[in-house]
Amino acid sequence: MGAEWRRRVLVVEDQGALRMLVCDLLERHGFQTAAASDAAEATRLFTEFDPDALLTDIDLGSRPSGADLAAMLVELAPHIAVVFLSSYPRAAAGATAMGIEHAVFVAKQDLDSPETLLSALERALSTHPTPAPPEADSVDALGALTRHQLEILAMIARGWSNERIAVETGGTVRAVERSISRLFARLEVTRDPTVNARVAAAGLYLAAFGPAR
Repeated sequence: MGAEWRRRVLVVEDQGALRMLVCDLLERHGFQTAAASDAAEATRLFTEFDPDALLTDIDLGSRPSGADLAAMLVELAPHIAVVFLSSYPRAAAGATAMGIEHAVFVAKQDLDSPETLLSALERALSTHPTPAPPEADSVDALGALTRHQLEILAMIARGWSNERIAVETGGTVRAVERSISRLFARLEVTRDPTVNARVAAAGLYLAAFGPAR
């Protein structure tokens, strides 16, 4: 059976019960989640999990705050969507002042139904469109990739160098090299030393999506 196409959400909430409820809700609606109780734990999870979205409480009970965490992760990964969850409506102004573009704010007291949170998450994700899932015959190869990895793969398919990809994504060449290494490992294109992994990866993308624009 092919890999299931699931968007990834990093949930950061210091209240354990609420954290579990949010993760359970998202999992039941088709998302894959990773959970952290504070910014330090979230930062450790970030690189390994490579999320499409961050859903975080602004007040995490300690520093850094959720707003600080979001600002840092957006700097590292401009593609990430951000949803703030907080008991304090005025906290949204502080988050906006930090320059987190397209962030969506949800007050905890407004969570009268699961759809409120799901709608907020979809709004945030809609500002960073996710490529359509590949055709069924390519799911095994591409279905487990994150949106960020698919974006990098599209750039590889365009024939871009690591240096140009770094400029386009706002990262460093070293960060791009690490991302591509993880991407190739997921695609399993490095097993045969006689095959150019970059060409093989681009071929998989083109077969599933057509020419990259």
